[in-house]
Amino acid sequence: MPADVRGAIVTPVDGRLMATWMPLDAPSRVPQGRVLLSWTPAGEDRTDVTAQLGLAGTQVLLAVWPGLRGEWSGVVRPTVAEVTELHAALRLATVVLDRLAD
Repeated sequence: MPADVRGAIVTPVDGRLMATWMPLDAPSRVPQGRVLLSWTPAGEDRTDVTAQLGLAGTQVLLAVWPGLRGEWSGVVRPTVAEVTELHAALRLATVVLDRLAD
């Protein structure tokens, strides 16, 4: 991870996950429904990966994968994809319920 970033904001696009660097000087808040992945070296050929989820009023720790070896994106991707899809579904359900209540 470059030294001038906090991590990568992950966004689902057409069934794939796209990542955009989040600079250190950017606002600290993770956008709603997005996941911020950050990673640090954790010894020889190991990486600690952390995911934070942006919610309407806050951001929460979504997951921590300590000591991953080698190419770790396959380990992280299923969790990130499922959570972003779940968040989108809950957001849609909230909109529908709000409209039905009016």
